[in-house]
Amino acid sequence: MKNLIKYMFIMSVFAGVVSCEDFLDPIDENRLDFEFVGETPAAAEGVLLQGYSRLIDQFTFDEAATDDAVNNQLDNDFKRIAKGELSAQFNPTSRWRNYESVLWVNKFLQIINAGEIVWNTDEEINEMFYMRMKGEALALRALHHFYILQAHAGYGTSGQLLGVPYIKGFIESDGDFNLPRLSFEDTVEAIMADFDEALTLLPTVYSDNQSDVNPIYEDYDFNKYKVANGSAINLRISGKIVSALKARLALFAASPAFLNDQGYYNMAATDASEVLNTIGGVSGLVPNGLEFYLDSDGYTGGEMIWRGSEQNPNATIEKRVFPPSVNGSGEINPTQNLVDAFPMQSGFPATEANGYNPQDPYTNRDPRLAKFVVLNGDNFGGGTINTGVGGGIDRRDSIPEFSTTTGYYLKKLLRPDVRLNDDGSETTQRHYDVFFRYTELFLIFAEAANEVGGPDQQINGMTAREVIGAIRQRAGLAQPDAYLASITTKQDMRELIRNERRLELSFEGHRFWDLRRWGLSLIESAEGVNINGTNYSYDQVEERKYPDFATYMPIPNDETLKFPALEQNSGW
Repeated sequence: MKNLIKYMFIMSVFAGVVSCEDFLDPIDENRLDFEFVGETPAAAEGVLLQGYSRLIDQFTFDEAATDDAVNNQLDNDFKRIAKGELSAQFNPTSRWRNYESVLWVNKFLQIINAGEIVWNTDEEINEMFYMRMKGEALALRALHHFYILQAHAGYGTSGQLLGVPYIKGFIESDGDFNLPRLSFEDTVEAIMADFDEALTLLPTVYSDNQSDVNPIYEDYDFNKYKVANGSAINLRISGKIVSALKARLALFAASPAFLNDQGYYNMAATDASEVLNTIGGVSGLVPNGLEFYLDSDGYTGGEMIWRGSEQNPNATIEKRVFPPSVNGSGEINPTQNLVDAFPMQSGFPATEANGYNPQDPYTNRDPRLAKFVVLNGDNFGGGTINTGVGGGIDRRDSIPEFSTTTGYYLKKLLRPDVRLNDDGSETTQRHYDVFFRYTELFLIFAEAANEVGGPDQQINGMTAREVIGAIRQRAGLAQPDAYLASITTKQDMRELIRNERRLELSFEGHRFWDLRRWGLSLIESAEGVNINGTNYSYDQVEERKYPDFATYMPIPNDETLKFPALEQNSGW
């Protein structure tokens, strides 16, 4: 960690401010130091904006390290760890570098707490700028610590369940980085404390509507309020986002592989329900949220709690993932395991339901299957995709590192209106980084509420059964939902909720982490399908070779070598 500090200031701090008019004229380079930043609002805000680096979006594709997908690139890092290369020296899921973002926000807090920056000559506006940006910094510090905790918490060599070091100050390059890990629960509580303090400073939402002003700002002049907290900054972290993140953290802490704690389950359900009730509870489930990635309405029509800014039209993801016959690299291949997880259209599990035919496996299935996965014979990306015998370059294993390895290609997250033309020209479309959407929050509530009191435990006007029913109805499953009605126990509802989470959040970077927090097997082999006319056969595609202790991922080896106070997780 220490070596990051030596160079990151010169390399990065002004990236957020070089476009500002204040910096168009040459200045004495000797002023480009922390003293200058501490006196210059634009430069100081540039430090804060570094805290928005390393946010986790939906394009990680770490599903290739799970039973949900195979990556067809032979040197893909997630393929490598899935096949047995995971170690403290090689861990592509590590988030230890998020400490760099932590140090940036700590530097900003040091600057802002010195009280030398004047954000605005108006006293009220200046005060609101201070409150809001301090709240942002605290929330971002908490979030980055959560990312690190999620990736590196575990039972140490001492046998204690450990969290990670919690850094609350800026550490100079010659400072002491030999910091011990807190206990797991102490880390969770430290993150919660920062989130809670942020909530005392942040607007619930950034808005130009006076009705959206929350109590902490209601005594300020509204026209001045809009200068500091108006809709122009509505992609920054807000009070509503913090409340949703608290629910995510509480569910993680409560999970079986960690505290398995009813108090944290209750906290997760309560925090989630309070945010969900601001959109009408269960009735607020967004109708087009299932395919939020298809057009601008999906991103702005109410499904997003938090997303990034609009990207320039591009085809970057489609080039990686489209099937080869439509000029993609076919990189992410859903598994038969995942396909089997989609129920029948009746709502009953496919492999257990009357009417399921393994020689006609896609008939009368959950409509989400056809929305998320390219099936044999689908028209997608401007062409018909055939993955069976006679399918040309789209056929399974036809061309290494281009054709599917499982018999399936990915459809979810891709813009089907992108075209990668044979002549090299492209029809590009807009994409967005998504950090949190309401469907995840509904699923957090359902999981937590069920663990608190079962399928029909009511918390703030909602139950797990009602939420799962609304999600499955939106998916297009037959109504009334006879399978959901047959669920009576907490255990059976738990299995259904986990499966719905697997489907609804597929390929958004959740499965890898869910398997671990649930304490489920990591070594279920990835399976695929071979299609020859009307004959379907199924086989193992790729083994999963994780050690028993991989539920808890390692601290980077070089960090434990440099800093003896940093205890490694057991087994690594």
